[in-house]
Amino acid sequence: MAQVQISTETSAWLLQAKDFLDEARRLKPGLKRNELRETAKVLREIAKLEGASSPARELDRRPGS
Repeated sequence: MAQVQISTETSAWLLQAKDFLDEARRLKPGLKRNELRETAKVLREIAKLEGASSPARELDRRPGS
């Protein structure tokens, strides 16, 4: 089983995705609910890509590099 790394700093993208999912759960099944779930999925993917690029940005900030 893959290990999951949990960041101490929660991404704004993930917080927004959570809000969309919370709203989607309140709705009856249908188009609006599906749109909110799809939007949350995209936001989670953005957060994942942002997290993957963070180590590269940290290397760019180091003095002498």
